[in-house]
Amino acid sequence: MIKDIEDHEIESVDKQVAAKKSTLVSVVVNIGLTLSQVFAGIVSGSQGLIADGIHSLTDLIADFVVLFANHHSAKEADDDHHYGHQRYETAASLFLGVSLLAVGMGMLWSAGNKIIHPMASGQIQILALYVALGSLVAKEVLFRYMLSVAERVRSSMLVANAWHARSDAASSLVVSIGIVGALLGYPILDAVGALVVGLMVAKTGWEFSWEALHDLMDRSVSEEEHVRIEEIISETEGVKGFHALRTRKMGDMILVDVHIDVDHAATVKEGHDIALAARNRIMKELPVLNVMTHIDPV
Repeated sequence: MIKDIEDHEIESVDKQVAAKKSTLVSVVVNIGLTLSQVFAGIVSGSQGLIADGIHSLTDLIADFVVLFANHHSAKEADDDHHYGHQRYETAASLFLGVSLLAVGMGMLWSAGNKIIHPMASGQIQILALYVALGSLVAKEVLFRYMLSVAERVRSSMLVANAWHARSDAASSLVVSIGIVGALLGYPILDAVGALVVGLMVAKTGWEFSWEALHDLMDRSVSEEEHVRIEEIISETEGVKGFHALRTRKMGDMILVDVHIDVDHAATVKEGHDIALAARNRIMKELPVLNVMTHIDPV
């Protein structure tokens, strides 16, 4: 059991280090993108590129939220938080989702005004296209790097932040297409590109917010994980059956409650050892924070 606890602690430390490193890389990239996009958008007269720059700015804010949550979620359990602080990550995911939703709505409002009152033809310069294409490449590379780290350490918060970067890459593609249209003599396409970006950002924000909200309301694990927990308990030697299996998310970890049936003639120690064996097997295979067992004689 001590070894299992040590393994979980090592995994938690590795997760925190990987999250901090990948997020700092994202901070550097997003600072560069925000400055270059907004400046180039103003100089070239591209509304879509300015909107994309604001999107990169929200990524930068999101990065700092992730750093904050990553630091606090790694704290050990204390007198006020007996199960630890993992839900800092869920709260951070909710904040990221709400911020994306708000920014997306703002983009829609701004782009709508531009479509109603379009700028004169010929104002957008080729500089906007170069910066938009460069941003597209940078964001896609950043997304792939961040997602690989998130999947390796199994962090839903980092996955959300990675897809935040992917939404930026998609928005840069839309902006690039809009800028090409504007350069060809259809400036309204630049505003249409900003409108599409706003829709994409708002949709992503809604999805992240909804997922995080469900986790904060003690949502159970996926069907696949639930079935695997059932299999592990059933395969444990000495287990005659089980019932009242319940699960809930705690950040990226899982809390499990279950009643385990053992032979009625088993001693207290034998029943305890059987339950402990099932608990350790579950915690070894899945990202489980704790398994609360109750022994029933059959």
